[in-house]
Amino acid sequence: MSEAESLRSSGVPIYSTPRSSTVPEPGIPVVLKNCSRRILSLRRGPIHVTHVSPSRQGGIDGKTEYTQSISDRKGAFCYAWQVWRMHKSAWLLVLVSAALQILIFPLPNLYFLGWIAVAPLLIALLRAREPDTLQLEAGVKLLPARPAQAFLLAYVCGILWYAGTCYWIYHTMRQYGGVGTLAALGLLFLFCLYLALYHGFFGLLIALLAKGGVGTNPFSRRALVLAPAAWVAVELARTRITGFPWDLLGVTQVDNIPLAHIGTLTGVYGLSFEIMVVNTALAAAFVIRSERGQRSKRKPLLLATAAAVIVLQAGSLVSPPPLPTDHTARLVQQNIPVLQGADWTKEYFEGTLRDLSGISLNVPSPNQSSGSPAPSVGPGLIVWPESPAPFYTSDPAFRETVSNIAREARTWMLVGSLGSRNAGDTPERSTQLYNSGSLVSPAGEWVGRYDKMHLVPFGEYVPFKRVFGFAGGLTQEVGDFSPGTSRAPLQASGKLGVFICYESIFPDEIRQLAANGAQVFVNISNDGWYGDSGAYAQHLKQARMRAVENDRWLLRDTNTGVTASIDPYGRVVSSLPRKVRAALDAPYALTYVTTFYTRHGDWFAYLCAIISAAGLLLNFRSRGRTET
Repeated sequence: MSEAESLRSSGVPIYSTPRSSTVPEPGIPVVLKNCSRRILSLRRGPIHVTHVSPSRQGGIDGKTEYTQSISDRKGAFCYAWQVWRMHKSAWLLVLVSAALQILIFPLPNLYFLGWIAVAPLLIALLRAREPDTLQLEAGVKLLPARPAQAFLLAYVCGILWYAGTCYWIYHTMRQYGGVGTLAALGLLFLFCLYLALYHGFFGLLIALLAKGGVGTNPFSRRALVLAPAAWVAVELARTRITGFPWDLLGVTQVDNIPLAHIGTLTGVYGLSFEIMVVNTALAAAFVIRSERGQRSKRKPLLLATAAAVIVLQAGSLVSPPPLPTDHTARLVQQNIPVLQGADWTKEYFEGTLRDLSGISLNVPSPNQSSGSPAPSVGPGLIVWPESPAPFYTSDPAFRETVSNIAREARTWMLVGSLGSRNAGDTPERSTQLYNSGSLVSPAGEWVGRYDKMHLVPFGEYVPFKRVFGFAGGLTQEVGDFSPGTSRAPLQASGKLGVFICYESIFPDEIRQLAANGAQVFVNISNDGWYGDSGAYAQHLKQARMRAVENDRWLLRDTNTGVTASIDPYGRVVSSLPRKVRAALDAPYALTYVTTFYTRHGDWFAYLCAIISAAGLLLNFRSRGRTET
């Protein structure tokens, strides 16, 4: 016996649409026959018609809408099913958005796609589920996702994005973390699950802001108006709470010099906001419905969005003239491999120091790429990068080699090294190890040191060691470090704002160096941990944004590349090829002015967070009045 015959025999009336000549009575269990496959696939038992809303044409001519409620199945399983049950187009849009967000960052670096990368996600959040109204033969009007659904959609998007951009975590943990393949994959998966929560929170914010639609629009337009601010608020939370603001959206436009200049006022968050404004305008063209009797708004919105993209992206074609320089630094790219402690024999250690001494004192090889003429005077600063070598500041052989180079070159040296404190003290005051940049004077004296303050979790220390003790293999390779306590510039021929490795991804921390008087930035890093993945290029791009935000020259010296001189526009003025042992004579200049962002920090991001919170409160209050 068929389902229809079974229902008929039980006394439940069956209405064949559109052939039926009567309208079901409200509240009476009915089955609508010949409805679309979509409607039938959602049915779990008879439909209880609670309200009949005829179309403008009246009757049941295929356009009649029946507001109904499907018989509920109580319990957690039913709730989970309702959360997952969304229109397939929403999931497809999530996949498209995740793919676009991956492509706009290195290595693909198709940054011009950033103007449309988040729009599919916004559309998915605002057109995610089928209405509670059965529509016969008429087109389906999809409704905004419920809060749990919106969180899930955006969360999945975030998981895919992190997996596609931070895949290098697998290589790092597998190669240097002392864990197997499955464990490395598991750590990458947990990493994605954790940080994707911020994408999920963005989706949740949009869903909450979307509640309370009026007219023909099933959502409040406040969701679109506040979407850019909500995105920036989530980026700020990612920076301040989790401490991993890797690949913020605004970084994609660092090559767009006129647009990137916004960063001197707002930091990178202003660029993220601008990109999201365009994405939101594009999404609006597909989700805002015209009121009855009005012309469609889609074409004007699409034309305006296209015009905005063309004008804004045209800035990438603008190239200001080279900036004047009057200083030179010799950046030594050591290209030292990661070795086990036993491989650092006395002969290998001394041979490495001899090679580096020769490179530091001799004119660099001509294979450096440069956008400016080679300097005619010797360097006023020699820089060695952060490296995996056991260069301890307490090692007499290392200290003597560096001091001899400084005396012979008669110049300052900044050397990536392993600093220590309390050495030789009582057991109650054990030795503390630091990832440091040590300053040596032209007289060979060790006069200052910057100790890295923002350490890499699971790389330079293991948080919650009782829980994550299995990840200690990586710290055995790099070191179990203590954090530094001061961001004071180091005084050499100018004031050096030194930061180490991934400290470059924290906008507010780097701007503090300029606020404290740094006249040039020096970033020493070892990107060799990332192999040939896109991490080295992503890291470089974020460091360039710090130069733009603070209007400072940046001398970036790395172990394996990219070693470069970067001007205050964020342009790479000169650089070395990757994976070669060589030196770069890098031109630069000292800067004495400070930008608005340098003086006031993340004011714009906090303003966006306040606006987002205010929008939520207004939405809740307006909904409360409506219900009353």
